[in-house]
Amino acid sequence: MAKITHIDQLDLNQTYSYADYMTWQFDDALELIKGKIMLMSPAPNVNHQRLEGKLFLKIGNYLESQKCEAFLAPFDVRLYDRKKSILASKDIHTVVQPDICVICKPELLDQQGCNGAPDWIIEILSKGNSKREMKTKYALYQESGVTEYWLVYPEQHAIHQFVLDDNGQYQFKQMVTDEDVITPHLFPDLAINVTDIFAGQT
Repeated sequence: MAKITHIDQLDLNQTYSYADYMTWQFDDALELIKGKIMLMSPAPNVNHQRLEGKLFLKIGNYLESQKCEAFLAPFDVRLYDRKKSILASKDIHTVVQPDICVICKPELLDQQGCNGAPDWIIEILSKGNSKREMKTKYALYQESGVTEYWLVYPEQHAIHQFVLDDNGQYQFKQMVTDEDVITPHLFPDLAINVTDIFAGQT
């Protein structure tokens, strides 16, 4: 089989697996959504990076005393229906790179990333990816069993918090803005000051 060294060698209408994804040898950032290639937005801007860094520092410092670990993109997260056991690469057709994810099950981690649903995912929206994060990834994270999902809106200085209910459906827990404090459902003793997170945004 010929080496795939440029994205133009791929058929964007074809369905690919994570096993295929692992053989590709090019620098273009992409995700697989149910086997279909989704090109990622260009490198995040300064505001995005500031937000991501501040959130990661708050969460990472807190997790030093916990069993869970936080990871920053680029970091491959392989997703599938939560009713299934851990799958082999050839049977996985969705791989995403959340801005921040928290994983409390060490058995899901391997050298390639996370094989299964993280416990908590945070996505920071941008003009290029808002529709995908708001709709497509919302459905994926719900289906795969990501317990908590935050959507961060940089321009509005707002965070939307969703938590899975007992039926495996996301419930909108709250929206917070400047001068509020947000507390993860998973870590009720972690209080994050929203004003601090958005400080310095331009």
